[in-house]
Amino acid sequence: MATKKKGLGRGLEELFGTVEIKTSNQTAKNSTEAAEVNSENTVQYLDINKIRPNQDQPRKNFNEEKIAELADSIVQHGIIQPLLVRKVKNGYEIVAGERRYRAARKAGLTEVPCLVRELTGEQNMLLAIIENMQREDLNAIEEAEGINKMINAYGLTQEQVSKAVGKSRPYITNSLRLLKLPEEIRGMLVNEEISTGHARALINVEDAKKQLVLARRAKEEGLSVRILEQLAGQLTSTAKPSKKAAKKKKDPDLARVEEELKKAVGTKVNIHGKAGKGRIEIEYYSKDELERLIDLLRSLQ
Repeated sequence: MATKKKGLGRGLEELFGTVEIKTSNQTAKNSTEAAEVNSENTVQYLDINKIRPNQDQPRKNFNEEKIAELADSIVQHGIIQPLLVRKVKNGYEIVAGERRYRAARKAGLTEVPCLVRELTGEQNMLLAIIENMQREDLNAIEEAEGINKMINAYGLTQEQVSKAVGKSRPYITNSLRLLKLPEEIRGMLVNEEISTGHARALINVEDAKKQLVLARRAKEEGLSVRILEQLAGQLTSTAKPSKKAAKKKKDPDLARVEEELKKAVGTKVNIHGKAGKGRIEIEYYSKDELERLIDLLRSLQ
């Protein structure tokens, strides 16, 4: 098994540096001419039939209507940004730009502009995830699965993922929590039948059956995220209430502070007790998140 590397989660520019794009001319139809251009910083026009999609592509869903729109644009203006590919046996594999590749095929192009990189399988996968996330080309589940793979398959920390994709640590944590939702709800999110906001409103509902009931209502009745949050909150507040909670509702001031702390630390916070005495509980969902919270608390010294 290959040793996991932790130095790859640094974003596109740090991985590959500044790219200087050069083209011999806009037609560049001659394969011999393209073969002479070997620099990694130079655009090469490659036979589209020698290019294949990335098997590790994090994006699984492509909107055919949008692909058709992009194909029309390519017919009019060409491909403005080259594909990023790597050399493989019998051709090239797409690292970034599969949407442009699909649209180019639909537009009838025989050659497409590419930047060729020498990449390991690990770099290929990481760059595909980073590029798609930075372009916001992934749906929420694809994004969460990509983040999860960066952490579990390639050994990156949440901090490295955060820097690589340009998202905050709480964003990374909340994204991963979407993977705990039932498969049917994840499917609704992928198919754009509910929004990411709807899905996040369901995360704190512990009962999967109740999550499904609410998700189906949101889909069928067109419930807003705010209404779904209210319904989910009602279920959460009535689920397995403690004797103390049944006797007395939480002080509004403490509830407000809980919400402020939640935003500050990026995870759920519970305050138990009264203003004079009590305890604060901070929840975490992984070892990385525990380490992040410990570092955060230490920084307050």
